Amino acid sequence: MQVLVLGAGQLARMMSLAGAPLNINISAFDVGSENIVHPLTQAVLGHGLENAIEQADVITAEFEHIPHHILDVCEQSGKFLPTTDAIKAGGDRRIEKALLDNAGVKNAKYAVISSREDFTKAIEHVGMPMVLKSALGGYDGKGQWRLKSADQVEAIWAEMEACIAATSTQAIVAEEFVPFNREVSLVGARGKDGQVEVYPLAENVHTDGVLSLSTAIEDAGLQEQAKAMFTAVANSLDYVGVLALEFFDVDGQLLVNEIAPRVHNSGHWTQQGAVTCQFENHLRAVCGLPLGSTKLIRKTSMINILGEDSLPTSLFAMEGCHIHWYGKDKRPGRKMGHINVCADSNEELVTKLVALARELDKEAYPAVHAFAAQH
Repeated sequence: MQVLVLGAGQLARMMSLAGAPLNINISAFDVGSENIVHPLTQAVLGHGLENAIEQADVITAEFEHIPHHILDVCEQSGKFLPTTDAIKAGGDRRIEKALLDNAGVKNAKYAVISSREDFTKAIEHVGMPMVLKSALGGYDGKGQWRLKSADQVEAIWAEMEACIAATSTQAIVAEEFVPFNREVSLVGARGKDGQVEVYPLAENVHTDGVLSLSTAIEDAGLQEQAKAMFTAVANSLDYVGVLALEFFDVDGQLLVNEIAPRVHNSGHWTQQGAVTCQFENHLRAVCGLPLGSTKLIRKTSMINILGEDSLPTSLFAMEGCHIHWYGKDKRPGRKMGHINVCADSNEELVTKLVALARELDKEAYPAVHAFAAQH
């Protein structure tokens, strides 16, 4: 089976690693250069979208922000999964919000802003404080503002107006500020036959809008809520593949914050912590194979490596510590790799994370150090 992934980053890389034992071959289409590349070596295998499509049995995507003309051509081939509508929803917060509403899934009160008049109406409807996000292109904390008081309105509008003016299709989505207890996410898969399997929830810690630490948790009440919401969204899209939902936990009630129609950073822990990792299950789904078990087999946390290209060699001697590099050139804030830490109990996992904090730089890994300080 030959699978083409739109996007040539670390998610395509990890799909390739997961697909090899199943005899599923992965090639990646770099949407910028339009080169077909090997997802591990980045060696150029060919050029051009039509050529890439012709060689593929199945086409999927590793990220949402794909030009619509590329998605449209892939859709016409009849080979693309999950659906181009799902990818577009993940890349446009206006579509995403409408999707959540149509699926009957709880999410924060919101309004769409395209003009100064819309901004005034949004303030009246949503209230302050509010979070403002660009409809297109914003991720990992980019393209976002927080409006806390009336004296910020004009300054924030000036920045948002420039953002809207930069692209003819851009807008801003205003959301009510939700005073949540914690952020959690659910990664799951839906097969061609409608079978749904979900992983345990992950509790997530972000630093400057970027995921730093993600830990698989067991909470039966939240898990049931999250699975019901996941199933509603996945069924409404007739989704095939891995999908992630990010939630706010508000005193035991979940509100959907965002969806990601792809394998997801908060699911990297599944590589060592679950029977079948998210990358294999995505490939199983889009290739029409039965889904693998999503059962938790060991307590696991994932730590993102951001802007660093080396780690202390002492980590290689730590039992249950697994390092995954992405083969990228070093750049401040860039996702360079991740560390999965596994244990047989919650208590042992805490001990290992505290020990890991002693080996890692405090400025580069603030979430791990904050965790250690609390324990």
